[in-house]
Amino acid sequence: MGIVKIDDVLHEEARRASTVMCRSINAQAEFWMKIGMLAEANPTLSFNEIVARERAAVPIATAA
Repeated sequence: MGIVKIDDVLHEEARRASTVMCRSINAQAEFWMKIGMLAEANPTLSFNEIVARERAAVPIATAA
């Protein structure tokens, strides 16, 4: 784990988005970084397609 310096305006945007999405500021920033990396690696996919692929890759939990 490390420290990442970001612009104050971007930090405020992450704070606002994290409130709406019920995430911590760090979790919001991590989500944006992950989606950004996936978008760069898959430039033909839309945001919704990227999210759908990631969601489909998560195993479905079964009740015990």
